[in-house]
Amino acid sequence: MKKKVLVTALAFISYHSVFAQSGSYNNNKFHQLQEILPTPNEYRTASGAPGHAYWQQKVDYVIKAELNDDNQSLTGSETITYHNNSPDVLTYVWLQLDQNNYAANSDASLTQTNGKVENMSFDALERLTANNKSKLGYTIKSVKDAAGKSLPFTINKTMMRVDLPQPLKPGASFSFSVDWFNYINDSRKTGGRGGMEYFEDGNYIYEMAQWFPRLCVYDDVNGWQNKQFLGTGEFALEFGDYKVSLTVPADHIVMATGILQNQSQVLSKQQIDRLEQAKASVKKPVIIVSQEEATQKEKSHSKDKKTWIFQGDNVRDFAWASSRKFIWDAMGVNVNGKTVMAMSAYPKEGNPLWEKYSTQAAAHTLEVYSRYTFDYPYPVAISVNGPVGGMEYPMICFNGPRPEKDGTYAAETKYGLISVVIHEVGHNFFPMIVNSDERQWSWMDEGLNTFLQYLSEQEWEQNYPSRRGEPKNITSYMASDKSTLEPIMSNSESIIQFGNNAYGKPATALNILRETVMGRELFDYSFKEYAKRWKFKHPEPADFFRTMEDASAVDLDWFWRGWFYGTDAVDIAIKNVSWYKVDSQNPDIEKTAQRQKKDSAPKTVSDQRNQKSIKQYRVDRFPDLQDFYNKYDALEVTESDRKRYQLFTSNLNDNEKQLSTSSTNVYLIDFENVGGLVMPIILQMQYEDGSKEIVRIPAEIWRRNNDKVSKIFVTEKPVKQFTIDPLQETADINQANNSYPEASVASQFQLFKQQQRAKQPNQMQLERSSASGTSNPQNNK
Repeated sequence: MKKKVLVTALAFISYHSVFAQSGSYNNNKFHQLQEILPTPNEYRTASGAPGHAYWQQKVDYVIKAELNDDNQSLTGSETITYHNNSPDVLTYVWLQLDQNNYAANSDASLTQTNGKVENMSFDALERLTANNKSKLGYTIKSVKDAAGKSLPFTINKTMMRVDLPQPLKPGASFSFSVDWFNYINDSRKTGGRGGMEYFEDGNYIYEMAQWFPRLCVYDDVNGWQNKQFLGTGEFALEFGDYKVSLTVPADHIVMATGILQNQSQVLSKQQIDRLEQAKASVKKPVIIVSQEEATQKEKSHSKDKKTWIFQGDNVRDFAWASSRKFIWDAMGVNVNGKTVMAMSAYPKEGNPLWEKYSTQAAAHTLEVYSRYTFDYPYPVAISVNGPVGGMEYPMICFNGPRPEKDGTYAAETKYGLISVVIHEVGHNFFPMIVNSDERQWSWMDEGLNTFLQYLSEQEWEQNYPSRRGEPKNITSYMASDKSTLEPIMSNSESIIQFGNNAYGKPATALNILRETVMGRELFDYSFKEYAKRWKFKHPEPADFFRTMEDASAVDLDWFWRGWFYGTDAVDIAIKNVSWYKVDSQNPDIEKTAQRQKKDSAPKTVSDQRNQKSIKQYRVDRFPDLQDFYNKYDALEVTESDRKRYQLFTSNLNDNEKQLSTSSTNVYLIDFENVGGLVMPIILQMQYEDGSKEIVRIPAEIWRRNNDKVSKIFVTEKPVKQFTIDPLQETADINQANNSYPEASVASQFQLFKQQQRAKQPNQMQLERSSASGTSNPQNNK
């Protein structure tokens, strides 16, 4: 770093106006979001809270459905009661027909793009042919009013409009029925958020999601949210009460949203007793249906039927799962004095992994999420293993990871299961209770939930390998090609890198807000306030942004603008450091120091060679050429030097004398915002004695110049190195320009033989192989 002398006369640099430095006012990254956020009104206030006239619709369902295990189909009938709490008169209602998404001529299928086909796998081709030959999608048999009179309806792909016989006035209700039939998709082939899975033992697991025609949301922001379902943007639904009767083979176990109403008719006395034991078991799950009992049922398929009846109150959806293969365990969870049942259902193929971890992960989620938001209000939370890798519904979720056939599993599989259970059970809070619009804003549920998932994972065990949440884990995405990036504030169907955009980046942004920008106390209070304000309501992005600021007194418009409305990356660089020392003007001190510096300076190669090659200088050969300056030593202290210093000090007061003789170090550092995303500057100073100090500068340092700033740092000890973001807490994408003097960033490479690699054994298999002396663990299966 450059070293300079700071003289006692101080000079100040004047700055140009913000307009000259940062371009137009609208381009300033600290310009407020007033023009972007919607205007507050009586429904949604400027503080981010629901307004005094806030309203939302209510939809109640009575559903009867029968599962056909022979041809994997569903026949259903529902009575829907729609309560118009809006100030508007409605002449029709819209329903979602999500099963139509699986039809061969659906928009999702027709708009799906493909890559090269030269190396297509058998699985990929099977999925394509299965989709083309499928008979999937709804057959709507009838739509009738309460008197049994047919109602006119129009199906537009994944949406159905039902025309009302007379306008539905504010405060009024209307009941009508829908009868339907559909084949159940093979989720392994068609994908999707629900479906069936076939096993070699001749049995199925059914995970029934988005399985019945459901009312769309009508609200103060969008009117009807009837955007077509293309598979990515999930759904928006109204709260209501559900009574659902599910008729299935008599040997099936059914898991569902809500509370089972007829235990004595579908469960054995032993199973009911075990459930009672599980309520009091808060440390370890109790087995309700054992692996031995489930395996026995797999062998004989009952032709009898049983009807399971569930009641779910104040929920926005209903999902269920059914199979004779299910092992079932449960335990009680104390949520602020109330017992909630955490449960899991899974086939023997899920053990030993599922029996050990699933219900415990569900219980852990309820405890941690309740602490950061509100007490979990529902009586049960269920995790089910089946064909769906991870999907959530009120009180129930579907999760996919399983061990190898020999019962071993990789560490990635273990933590993958724990993480997906935490994530999907956590979705009960966002968006099943804090009911955001997933069809429009995936980040409002996925991002917030992934953030809380990260907090929960870190409380599971020390050094838990969280995939998302840490700033260092998002840098490669933020540094990627701009053409593949969209702002977080993008519609769900328009996002290219969906996982990074909707899950990773918003979760990381919230973690940075909590740890670096706001601090934990302010963030946690504000986040909890948002959750409480919008529990069982329909929040929009502005409601979240405004609440976080309202409850903390922290202006975050610059943060929302950069992280949520933009695609810039964090890349703050140290461009230059100038080092200044106070000039005491004491000749005995300053000239001595200058002589030491001169003597210690390295001799140039020319100087070194000249000393050997020049035998005699001309002024030595001709002494008459020498004058005063040949003998003058500029660094020799003279009496006149001392007199001048005495005169200087005689005019100083005691404080000025102390400052003039101090060993203070003054560093002027030039910072540059290379990436464009303004962020706090976290600067570590490593002193020459080995000690370190971190200085935290708020992002507002960039408010007058978004691109370049300079700042003075005063230290008692000389600094050996300056480093930006030493703890990697801001998602800075380029560590190479973070240090001054520049520090090398180490990387690694591996040597390998290029060959076709078989599936590698997991660590459990390797250990078993070593213990048994077997050379190939794969042969142990």
